[in-house]
Amino acid sequence: MTRRSLLLSTLSAATLADVATAQQHAHAATAAKALLRYLTPTDTPEIEALAAQIIPSDGTPGAKEAGCIHFIDRALKTFDQEKRTLYRDGLAAQKKRAELLPSSISIARLDPAHAIALLKSIEQTEFFALLRTHTIMGFLAAPEWGGNQGMVGWAHIGLEHKMDFQPPFGFYDEKSK
Repeated sequence: MTRRSLLLSTLSAATLADVATAQQHAHAATAAKALLRYLTPTDTPEIEALAAQIIPSDGTPGAKEAGCIHFIDRALKTFDQEKRTLYRDGLAAQKKRAELLPSSISIARLDPAHAIALLKSIEQTEFFALLRTHTIMGFLAAPEWGGNQGMVGWAHIGLEHKMDFQPPFGFYDEKSK
């Protein structure tokens, strides 16, 4: 055994243990419905209701079941901090629009028809574009990022979660023989 192979095998074992620990932590956090770190308790159901209309639960799990709200919260807390103002202003504007609809005191309590009408009225706004992007990302992202809980997004598109990826046999394999 060479020093190089010994070093690589040692590093691989250490890395695998770290990866397994990180995955276990992420799984526990999503299973326990981790607390939100940025969104307020009053904003959370409003944003979740809008996201649930973007990817509805029509016979299959939707944005709510995938926990997209957790991905959105994480995005606004970490890599998309500069979008916080857009969310705050956009959500405030939607709350005002929702108040104009019959018998509504919040977006989360709108019936589906009124919620869809509200979304159609804002679909050309920057807020809606960002909310749609975050919802889709949360539905399809790795569960470690907060969304796609139970891997429902991946199941919806037919993606199998595997720890080991094996590329399909191709012309490049033929040349290596």
